[in-house]
Amino acid sequence: MTVNERIDALRQEMKKENIDFYLIPMADYHTSEYVGDYFKGVQYISGFTGTNATVVISQDEVGLWTDGRYFIQARREMKDTYVKLFEMGEEGVPTVEEYLEEHLKESGVIGFDGKCIYEELAEKFEKIAKKKNGSLNSKFDLLNRFWEDRPCLPKTKIWVLEDQYAGETMKSKVSWLREEMEKQGAKAYLLTSLYDIAWLFNLRADDIKYVPVFMSYVWITEDTIRLYVAGESLTDEVKSYLSENGVEIGEYDDIYEDLKSISVESVLYNPEVVNHSLVEAIPDGVKKITGADPTDYRKSQKNETEVKNTIQAHIKDGVAVTKFIYWLKKNIGKIPMSEISAADYLEMKRREQEHFLDLSFETISAYGPNAAMMHYEPTKEKYSDLKPEGFLLVDSGAHYLEGTTDITRTIVLGELTEKMKEYFTVTLRSNLRLAAAKFPEGTVGQNLDVLARGPVWDMGLDYRCGTGHGVGHILNVHEGPQSFRWRVMDRAKIWKLKPGMITTNEPGLYIEDEFGIRHENELLCRKAEKTEYGQFYDFQVITYAPFDLDAVKPEMLTYLEKEELNRYHKMVYETLSPFMTEEENAWLKEATRAI
Repeated sequence: MTVNERIDALRQEMKKENIDFYLIPMADYHTSEYVGDYFKGVQYISGFTGTNATVVISQDEVGLWTDGRYFIQARREMKDTYVKLFEMGEEGVPTVEEYLEEHLKESGVIGFDGKCIYEELAEKFEKIAKKKNGSLNSKFDLLNRFWEDRPCLPKTKIWVLEDQYAGETMKSKVSWLREEMEKQGAKAYLLTSLYDIAWLFNLRADDIKYVPVFMSYVWITEDTIRLYVAGESLTDEVKSYLSENGVEIGEYDDIYEDLKSISVESVLYNPEVVNHSLVEAIPDGVKKITGADPTDYRKSQKNETEVKNTIQAHIKDGVAVTKFIYWLKKNIGKIPMSEISAADYLEMKRREQEHFLDLSFETISAYGPNAAMMHYEPTKEKYSDLKPEGFLLVDSGAHYLEGTTDITRTIVLGELTEKMKEYFTVTLRSNLRLAAAKFPEGTVGQNLDVLARGPVWDMGLDYRCGTGHGVGHILNVHEGPQSFRWRVMDRAKIWKLKPGMITTNEPGLYIEDEFGIRHENELLCRKAEKTEYGQFYDFQVITYAPFDLDAVKPEMLTYLEKEELNRYHKMVYETLSPFMTEEENAWLKEATRAI
């Protein structure tokens, strides 16, 4: 079936259930950022392959909402389909909620699969429906009725992350969590975030590509803890481990029935993560305490073991990335290369490193105009060959037993225009300024975002995404709750930067049909001096790979920016040179030269 034929089929099913608007989010039952193939309903119904989108279908119109990272990609992928792009955040573009409120008719019905919509969003839809004397229908996954070759739910084997890598035992984490429950007056806690469950239990698996988690739910009370998970995923070792930690086991789907018969006074859950169907199953007499998952903020502050190990992971990763850059620059124009073969070579270099587990996301290897699409990914059907000219942008990362990495380098392959050099340099200035920040305790990421954007704002330019995100520890590469971004949608959701937080620093410039530039390092928040004005923090850069000086215009850098760049490159050379060959080191010495 074509995209348009699938939309026609869905509209027929909507008519059968008297649904006026049907929503399909890019989401699984756990509000995960990346989802398994079973949950790629947005892609199936629209053709769009990005990681953030919502589709709204009526009998008259099909709209897809996505953010600025994907505008160019969405327009290309949805060409010649019924689907209309709504560019989130742009002037005059309604949100999904505003669109529904405007178009829903009297007594209209909004439909969606209640397992794929988190409760806070479902409540917004319910308010919209009530204004029109309408209703919600959250009973059906309508795609299931005609998606004949839909993939199965994943059930990969779970493994234990040993204490030498986790830095804290499961028992210790559960004990702390029960204290948090008591502080909030909760007799039970419903945890459904796959990242938080993996962190709490010190368990990992491969149920989502590049994200080492497992499909599960957790129910915790003052004296019991129950893990709902596919039995096929449990090895004897994991069963024994869970038993030792006092964990009962239930089948993955059983939680929906079990919740109907709970007899606790109160339950804590995060309405931004827990799905609508789960909340619907909680009996009316149970007091609902809502708020952020306590585990989210706690796991973002990496313990000493996690920090030490993550730095080692970045050294390994830096060796792989730097060897890749050397190979690329020495061989461009001499041997055939494509975006795909370059990405494959980089993966090979990573696989050579001890304790490599997997990539942390699909490598973005984007040449020339393709790099203007922030999350472009080459495919076997559509990719570009590399030439000895212009830029190759490579955004990539990996999981090692020691930690998770995320790095972007924009690499010069040959002749550049003056505009390319200027934009490369101003973006590098943005990166350097944020890396050099010193700030008082209580600062949030939104306070610092202007440091990165200042140089590009001065040119009347910007980038349609955040400057940085948290990074999980052998978990999701995009981790909250902290971030660098100037747009503040909800002040209650701003989180203070704390020692141990690891956040990316990745300003960029994306010029449609020309080129894209991004410079990304990871920053570890740490304590600096304490003065009469309070405790100060600063950042330690823990990413090790050279920025390409072949594109830098030194006269555009301030004295302090040059000092920061030279200091960083000196550290890169001293850290990586013991792992490089004689030829690689000769090149690396020049690539990290002081300017």
